[in-house]
Amino acid sequence: MFDRLTPRQRSYAAAAGIALISLGAGYGLSMLGEGGGGNDDAAAETGCEEVLYWYDPMVPDQRFDEPGKSPFMDMQLVPKCAGGEAQGGEGVSIDSTMVQNFGIRTSEVEFGVLEPETTVTGTLAYNGSEVAIVQPRAGGYVQRTYGHAPQDLIARGAPIADLLVPEWGGAQNEYLAVAGTGDEALIQAARERLRLLGMPESVISSVARSGRPQSTITVTAPQSGAITALGVRPGMTVMAGQTLAEISGYSPIWLEAAVPEALAGSARVGQPVSATLTAFPGDRFSGRIIAILPSAQDASRTITVRAAMPNPGLRLKPGMFAQVTLAPERQEALLVPSEAVIRTGERTLVMITQEGGGYRPAEVRIGREAGGRTEVLAGLAAGEKVVVSGQFLLDSEASLAGIDVRAIDKAPSTAGEGETQKEADKPRTYRATGTIERITARSVTLRHGPVPALEWPAMTMGFATEGPAQLRGFQRGDRAAFTFVQARSGPRIVSIRKTGE
Repeated sequence: MFDRLTPRQRSYAAAAGIALISLGAGYGLSMLGEGGGGNDDAAAETGCEEVLYWYDPMVPDQRFDEPGKSPFMDMQLVPKCAGGEAQGGEGVSIDSTMVQNFGIRTSEVEFGVLEPETTVTGTLAYNGSEVAIVQPRAGGYVQRTYGHAPQDLIARGAPIADLLVPEWGGAQNEYLAVAGTGDEALIQAARERLRLLGMPESVISSVARSGRPQSTITVTAPQSGAITALGVRPGMTVMAGQTLAEISGYSPIWLEAAVPEALAGSARVGQPVSATLTAFPGDRFSGRIIAILPSAQDASRTITVRAAMPNPGLRLKPGMFAQVTLAPERQEALLVPSEAVIRTGERTLVMITQEGGGYRPAEVRIGREAGGRTEVLAGLAAGEKVVVSGQFLLDSEASLAGIDVRAIDKAPSTAGEGETQKEADKPRTYRATGTIERITARSVTLRHGPVPALEWPAMTMGFATEGPAQLRGFQRGDRAAFTFVQARSGPRIVSIRKTGE
C-alpha cells in the first residue's frame, strides 16, 4: 500500500509516524521519571532521608507533591521530612543540618533592666504657680507710671505706678492729732483705722516719724518675672482691688508635653525628663514631672504632662517648642529578644528549646518593649532558651504536627538549685547611701550614689516608704544609708538610718 501512495502522501505518512514515535518515547520517559525517585533527588538536596510533602510555611495547611515556588508567596516551598516530630509528640525535632540551613538561632531568657524611652513633643510655658496679681488696697488716681509694657521683664520691688488716695489724707491728719494727746489707747485705735483703710505699715510708720500726711503710694512688683497683663495708665481712676498688672515667673519654667494616651502609663510624678530645643542645638535641659493633668485632649488623644525645669539666665522662653524624652523607670525584669515573640492576634507565643531536643511553642504574657528586648510577665523562666530566628517555620511545623502549646501556668520555676520557690519569689534587696531631698507621707526623695547591682548611676529619685513612722526623726539634708527593693510599683525603702548611727 505504501508503494501505491503518491510522493506527497508518503511525506505525510512519514511525518505522522515520527510524531507517534516521539509521543510514545516522551510518555515512557515520564513514567520512568515517576517511578525513578525524583523526590529522592530532592530529598537528598534538602538533607531529608524522605520527604513526605512540600508546603509554604505561611500557608501550612496546603501541601504539594513536588518542590518549587509557592503560589502564595515569592518563596520556595519547604520540605516536610519524615520523622520530623519529637518523641512523645511534645516537640518539633529538626535535623542538625536543617538547623543550619534554616538559620535557626536561640537566645537565653535572662533578667535585666529595661529602659523604655518615650519621646514626645512639648512647649515651654510660664510657671503658673508663680503668678502675682498687682492690686491697690484703696481707690484713687494714677499720678505716674514707669514706662512698663506687656511682656517686659520686671524685678521684685520695681515701681509700677504712683497712686493718690484722697481719703488717706483725712485719716492721717486725725491720727497725727490723736498722737499729740499721748493717749496710747486712742493712738492704737487710730493706727488700726489706718490699717483698715489699706495703708501699708511702712506708710503708717513714715507718717508717725515725719508728722506729715502722705496720701501718695507707689505700687511695686511683688516678684520678679514678665508682665503678662498691664492695665494702668496715667490719669486713670482705680478702685480698691482693681487689677493693675499681672506678673508671671518662669524660673523654674514649665514644660508641658503631650504624651499619647497609650503611653500615659509610663509617666509618673517625680520622673525625670530631658528636652532639646532648636534654639540651643546640642544642649539638653533636664527637669522633673510635677503633675499629670487629669483630662485628655479629645482631638489628639494625648495626656498633658507638666514638668518644672531650672531656667538660669532665663534662656528658656515661654512658647518655645521642645522634643521631650521621658526618662525610663529602671526596673529589673525577665527579658527576651523582641524578634523571638510571635503575635498571633489571639495570644502571644515563643518557641522554646527542650532538654531532650526539639522545639515547642509556649504561650507568654508580655509587657514593655525597648531597645530590641521585650519584658515577659509570665510564661517563661530565667535560663530557658527561645528561638529568635526561624521561629515561624518551627511554629508552622508544630501546628502541622498538632503539638500542644505550653500554657502560661506550666512554665518552670525560676528558683535555682537549693533555693526554694518562696526564696526565689522574694524581692532582691539593694543597698545605697544618699542625701534626703524631700519627705512626704508615703515617699522620700534621695540624691544617692551609684547602685552597681542595678547598673544605676548617681541620681536623684523618689522611693516609696512604709509610712511616716519609718522616716520619723529625719529631715531634709540628712545623710542616710538605706536598703530598698525593686517592687512592681517601683523602688521601696526597706530600712533607713542616718549615716554614722
